[in-house]
Amino acid sequence: MPPTGPSPVLRRRRLGLELRKLREAAGLTGDQVIARVGWASASKLSRLENGRSRPDPADVAALLDLFGVTEAQRDELLGITGEAGDMRGWLRKYSVMTPQQRSFAELEAGCAEILEYNPVLVPGLLQTIGYARLRIVSARRVESRAGESEHGGTPEDEVAARVARQSLLSHPDAPRYTAVLEEAALGRRAGPPEVLREQLAQLCDLAMLPHVTLHVLLRDTPIGNWYLPPTAFSIYRFADPLDPETLAIEGGFTNAMSTEANTLNAYKVAFEWLRSAALSATDTTSWLFEAAGRLAEAAGPSTAAHGSATAPAQRRRHSDRLTDR
Repeated sequence: MPPTGPSPVLRRRRLGLELRKLREAAGLTGDQVIARVGWASASKLSRLENGRSRPDPADVAALLDLFGVTEAQRDELLGITGEAGDMRGWLRKYSVMTPQQRSFAELEAGCAEILEYNPVLVPGLLQTIGYARLRIVSARRVESRAGESEHGGTPEDEVAARVARQSLLSHPDAPRYTAVLEEAALGRRAGPPEVLREQLAQLCDLAMLPHVTLHVLLRDTPIGNWYLPPTAFSIYRFADPLDPETLAIEGGFTNAMSTEANTLNAYKVAFEWLRSAALSATDTTSWLFEAAGRLAEAAGPSTAAHGSATAPAQRRRHSDRLTDR
């Protein structure tokens, strides 16, 4: 089970934002702060305010003294400082992770809501073990050919870490999760039929969860005024309203993160266009069941026979959910 509280990285971002606000409220420049607290490097304050370094409690206390905060503010921010420092303890909850996986895990921990769109893949939180293994192994082959082969673990380690992240959605305090899935992410290029059947079945099950909402965007459906989303992205919102909303832009072999309001707002608009163009949650669930059924029938008599035994139960669960809505 992965940690469900805010990650140290999120705590660092929150602390940095608070320290910057306090400095600006005190009418001080970065150079003035450095001179008054006696630090040798101006980059030290920059790294703290941008959440890029592990905060030293003594350094934070010195800044809080300079800014003249209240006792309640001091206690709160020193508490956040402590949470921001324990990176090793937080990561022990996971198997071996790549930096890319870790960046997503850090955002998912303690999250209240996640919005995701991916034009070519099933998002990591929804992937089956087989689908995840295919994605990880194929990406490693590209990296190996490009001379990038340092991972610190096997593909199975990475799969285990991804599965650990997925338990977030089955936790009692699971975040609200909404994803727009392109039809192409479930097409024949994504994997062999047995992997796709398993993936579709898992999506059917996940779509039944009360906090999970899935939307399939059909291949030829126009978006907005012929808008074409250029990349996969996720938006994270947190239970504490003072923790900044965060955008993650997934670029295959590298990611970008942003808390900048104008950038976030553009992607929020794009997500609403995508969600509006996609099938409704109810129609998506029906589409997933029908797609899974077609694959089972195409697989031959043995799979079809197995599918016919499980299909009535799946349809009953689907019907029950529609009634509940």
